[in-house]
Amino acid sequence: MPGKARPKILVVLHQEHSSAGRVGHVLIENGFELDIRRPPLGDPLPDTLDGHAGAVVFGGPMSANDQDEFVRRETDWLAVPLKENRPFLGICLGAQMLVNHLGGKVEGHGEGLVEIGWYPIKATEEGRKLMHWPEMVYQFHREGFSLPGDAVLLASSESYPNQAFRYGDNAWGIQFHAELTRVMMQRWVVRGAERFVLPGAQPGRDHLGGRLIWDMHLKRWLDEFLVRIFGEPAKG
Repeated sequence: MPGKARPKILVVLHQEHSSAGRVGHVLIENGFELDIRRPPLGDPLPDTLDGHAGAVVFGGPMSANDQDEFVRRETDWLAVPLKENRPFLGICLGAQMLVNHLGGKVEGHGEGLVEIGWYPIKATEEGRKLMHWPEMVYQFHREGFSLPGDAVLLASSESYPNQAFRYGDNAWGIQFHAELTRVMMQRWVVRGAERFVLPGAQPGRDHLGGRLIWDMHLKRWLDEFLVRIFGEPAKG
């Protein structure tokens, strides 16, 4: 007798070789199937999420303010999970697209500072009510975002005050990266090396060294965070 079909999570990636990383691993372990779409390569996005248990939009080297067709299409598409009140998570670029969709602003730091490496964050009172947050997170961004109206701030950092938020019951955005496997981080450090000279960025050795210290706590947070957003499908 065939088993029950796994509920699907829509996964939106932005490069040919991008991966859902640990987010994908955790979702699969929790009983979901991944429906991977790459809009920059021409993949369509569904008109409804009736066939999905939720969606995750990942990061990428582009800006949420770029005028590329797929950036505008994705940003407009966020009306679907919001209108249908389906679980949605935006990571870095995905969070910035959500902010733009909600009428907020995405822009660089006023003094040109970036966050590339490991940086401390602090949960707000609302964030602490939800769960325990890591002290340090991995960042790789040159732009941040304002807090959309009616959104609830969950975590903050010194240079970029808006690090995590919830909008409504089911839409979530985070600026930092908990999805990187060790192999992914090594790839980012090699391919992004020219950015390590930017103001506030950390050298590549500190990215990998920090992982040995802080990654276990970040992964534990991610496991709990994904269950809080998407739940776990009923077994059987």
